[in-house]
Amino acid sequence: MSIKRLLTPALIGKGQMPTIFSSDQHQQKTVTPAQDWQKAERTEMNEVAAATLPDNSAPATDSPPVVIDPKPEKHAYINRASLESPYFPTWCPGCGNFGVWTALKNALVELQIPEQELVIVYGVGCSGNMADFNRVYGFHALHGRAISNAVAIKAANHRLKVIVVAGDGDTYGEGLNHFISAMRGNHDITLLVHDNQVYGLTTGQTAPTTDKGTKTKSTPFGSPEVPINPIGMALTADATFIARGFAGNIRHLTEMIKRAILHPGFSLVDMFQPCFTFNKVNTYHYFRERIYDLQQNEFEANHKVLAWEKTFDHEKLPIGIFYEDPYSVPFHASLSQLEEKPLTELSIAEVDMTEAIAPYV
Repeated sequence: MSIKRLLTPALIGKGQMPTIFSSDQHQQKTVTPAQDWQKAERTEMNEVAAATLPDNSAPATDSPPVVIDPKPEKHAYINRASLESPYFPTWCPGCGNFGVWTALKNALVELQIPEQELVIVYGVGCSGNMADFNRVYGFHALHGRAISNAVAIKAANHRLKVIVVAGDGDTYGEGLNHFISAMRGNHDITLLVHDNQVYGLTTGQTAPTTDKGTKTKSTPFGSPEVPINPIGMALTADATFIARGFAGNIRHLTEMIKRAILHPGFSLVDMFQPCFTFNKVNTYHYFRERIYDLQQNEFEANHKVLAWEKTFDHEKLPIGIFYEDPYSVPFHASLSQLEEKPLTELSIAEVDMTEAIAPYV
């Protein structure tokens, strides 16, 4: 039986609670997950989490039946139980998506966001499969179009927290134009990019962030292209919050996601996310030998030129906040039409089009 949460314009506008449907709407349904083929890998990821999280916040190592309440309490804050999905991730053993998934859930719980005030938009790719693994309001967009859908949702109801979960190909390849446009407009959305430097879902082709010379299925003699610089691109497009995290450091990544969500304006968190299956170079070991925390090295994230210089560190890879504009004014706050209420709370009956159409009738 399929049990899913639906996002409709009515839900966005009125802030109603999710529709959980089954053959019997008035009884709790117990859903037993499919056989867990990745228990060994998940146990390894839990060990990473246990080293970086409070004891009571690491995910469970077993897969008990998940009880789905068809009528959850209205206006409840997101908690670990409310995030539980009956579907366990289908990612490969060792995938960095597990670390990102854990950090995102930690951030949502710690920020105590009301369930009806959050929407997550997912792109297409391994990262986008997270749409089935988070029990929240969500929208699964077309390839490269996650950002544009998120901008539309935020424009319709700016009271919502809108998060985009997408990959490096989805964002910096197919969705590059939307990425630049959203930054220039300073739309108040949080973009979490799973940067594994390869197209993983399509089995290992060169991506926009793949290092030059890397051999992949699409470049058997080595990639002839220079990889793009996501952090540098965000700086030149005037993004007002720019950070980077690492899937192997869940506590740090959790803090980056929290800071991004709380920032008023466009927020980018580019995340080093190892792909065990198709990227044998950029592994957990590779990153742990090279990454360092900008803030622990007394870097102040208020100077674009200094931030730009840090984007060219290749021997040592900086994580943390590159730049944050403390005076950021998000797109919706610059529009007088939205000062009092969002579009979803305005009535079309209040709009008088007589003068506008007069020349044509």
